[in-house]
Amino acid sequence: MTTPETPGADDPRAAARVAATPRPLLDDPRPLLDDPRPLLDDKVVWVAGVGPGLGGACVQAALRDGARVVASARDGERLAARMAELDPDGERVLVAPADVTDAEACRRVAAAAVERFGALHGLVDVAALDNVMGGLDDTDDAAWAATHRVNVIGAMHLVSAARPHLAAAGGGSVVFIGSQSSLRPAEEMFQVAYAASKGALLAAQRSLARELGPQGIRVNTVIATWMWGPNVELYCAWQAAERGVTPEAVRDEIASRMALGEIPRDDDVAEAVVWLLSDRARMVTGQELLVNAGEIFGG
Repeated sequence: MTTPETPGADDPRAAARVAATPRPLLDDPRPLLDDPRPLLDDKVVWVAGVGPGLGGACVQAALRDGARVVASARDGERLAARMAELDPDGERVLVAPADVTDAEACRRVAAAAVERFGALHGLVDVAALDNVMGGLDDTDDAAWAATHRVNVIGAMHLVSAARPHLAAAGGGSVVFIGSQSSLRPAEEMFQVAYAASKGALLAAQRSLARELGPQGIRVNTVIATWMWGPNVELYCAWQAAERGVTPEAVRDEIASRMALGEIPRDDDVAEAVVWLLSDRARMVTGQELLVNAGEIFGG
């Protein structure tokens, strides 16, 4: 008989409390260096929050590098149209509309991934509520709650849904998308609720890396700054109209703060995501990787 103090194998919480015993070492580390296959060959990756920007870029990069992909987002119609462009015959992409704030919907997507492709090896959380603007006096309780419900609780729904399947595959990789605003407030605007939610996600990442490590599950965050894509293009056009300058002038002003003198593209962030999903990063967990063209250094 099992009790709450001594959970049995049928207790879904038991796997999360596995003792942190060492995992077997590779007999020979050289195969990683000699392996000519694409980074994500034979991997199944779930990308949540797929839209016209970074989410779509992550799907495209994963497909290029050999993965089969489960793509989810709230807007099923837009999602299906975008995936039809990337995988016209539908053989390598499963379209699975879902809202990250719905825990049961997340579990259904994870189960559908395994049913369709046989396993799940990686999760990328791009889903975010990032349009809540304002500082302390401009952000009400509803805005705080909505931001954290999507950006923190929604992320935990995703990990909770994926975890048993990642563990069953012998381990896997979770990649969160962070924001540089959690490390240094933006100069152009206040987004206190958004920045705080992304800071909370970093704290959760570190805890999850420790908790899930014994199951071979790595948890990392790619921290982005401005990303040249649909959202930043709209921002530059808006600021140009407000200030009576060209969108290019606004773009160049932002880029001038970066050591490389160029705003990273969505594609640049997606490349970092793919590496963290791959076995090439098998010893990287609990870390933050800044893809910011050198706008700030370190954490």
